[in-house]
Amino acid sequence: MASVDQHILTGEAQPVEKGIGDQVFASTVILSGRISLQVETAGEETIVAQIGQILNQMAHFKGDWQLWSEKLTAQTVLPTLILGGVSLPILGPMGAAAVVNAHFGYRMSVVSSIGILSYFRLMSQNGILIKDGRALELLTQVDTIVFDKTGTLTLSQPYVGKIHSCSNYESDDILAYAAAAEYKQTHPIALAILQEAQNQELSLPEIDDAEYQVGYGIKVSINQQLIQVGSRSFMEKEEISLPSSIKSAEELGHQQGHSLVMVAINKRMIGAIELFPTVRPEAQAVIDKLRQGQIKSMYIISGDQEIPTQKLAQDLGIDHYFAQVLPQNKAEIIEQLQKKGKTVCYIGDGINDAIALKKAQVSISMRGASTVATDTAQIILMSNLNQLAHLFDLAQEFEKNMTISFKAMIAPTVIGMGGAFFLDFGLVDTMLLKQTGLVVSLVNATRPLVKSQGEKRIAN
Repeated sequence: MASVDQHILTGEAQPVEKGIGDQVFASTVILSGRISLQVETAGEETIVAQIGQILNQMAHFKGDWQLWSEKLTAQTVLPTLILGGVSLPILGPMGAAAVVNAHFGYRMSVVSSIGILSYFRLMSQNGILIKDGRALELLTQVDTIVFDKTGTLTLSQPYVGKIHSCSNYESDDILAYAAAAEYKQTHPIALAILQEAQNQELSLPEIDDAEYQVGYGIKVSINQQLIQVGSRSFMEKEEISLPSSIKSAEELGHQQGHSLVMVAINKRMIGAIELFPTVRPEAQAVIDKLRQGQIKSMYIISGDQEIPTQKLAQDLGIDHYFAQVLPQNKAEIIEQLQKKGKTVCYIGDGINDAIALKKAQVSISMRGASTVATDTAQIILMSNLNQLAHLFDLAQEFEKNMTISFKAMIAPTVIGMGGAFFLDFGLVDTMLLKQTGLVVSLVNATRPLVKSQGEKRIAN
């Protein structure tokens, strides 16, 4: 018997109990217990490998876009040469040369490259890793954000929401016995119980070394009493009857995506601890800030059940959600949104999110996510969701900065060509104008990074 965390593949928020005859997936994690496996599929036939195959077969719909500066340079070379040829009989050889020399040439590409590198550095200093420069430009076009639920909007460790008593024992006693039994465990449920006991400043009873077993639950001996802590399946295996109040609480909890850890003493149920999913503390503020900016609509996509997904969407003020979605269907939902004219940014952390990450115009993952997700995503948030709103702010700032830099580069070209026709500008004049435009553009492109570094030095 074992408790298995398979959210990375299925999106289920809570660990799943597995016993004889149950199916388990490669790349999932046993939290507690022990199981022996009979291999049915291996290698390329596993679910994880099939997702990888889909990723490899998908055409990269974004293509290999050239930077706008390179396109502008290429598109204006021929018209400049034609204009120089036309001006030859009017201005003479030197005047025509001045017209051709006024073209900004490769300098536009230099400015754009340095500007992008400056913002890459600036974002890395703010804990944002950009893996694809195109994502930086596309961020300003995004109007729809799609969140994966488990691991993105919620944390892996739940928290103690309720304690149900069906005996004369108080809630603190039930929690103390459970925490004492789980003391040596490191899985998320045990950590949640231990954290709540610590928050309540409870004194935990000492565990006798006798009878320590791990399955769907734990059996320990405390003060010559047998303490049994675990799931309903564990209690049924131990032939412990469940009161109707605990059965009702478990049924209602499962509908809401909660899990119950039951506690018994000497084979008699004394109560249960109900664990709630932990929403990232910064999630609400980030969503509120995004709603005030360029984002017009937000969605939650989850492989989890309907009710917990709906409740999370309501709590965070997100109008749209999709529950019990298979990995391949996540990408289909992204594609449907794109067909409606939406520019989608998808944020996910699991193997089951990889196909959707690949399909979205902009893809974001979190530090500590599955390797497949971080490899596929264009942007990695190295700390928490707070960086998401900052990311969009920096993208808007980047667009404005590049617009100013390009204008500063194009203006000398226009002035130089006009001056060659009307002010008798020569080669030296157009050359000085171009160099001035280059210097101004480079200073502007690097200004945010220099300013940020200066502020950090002052702060230190």
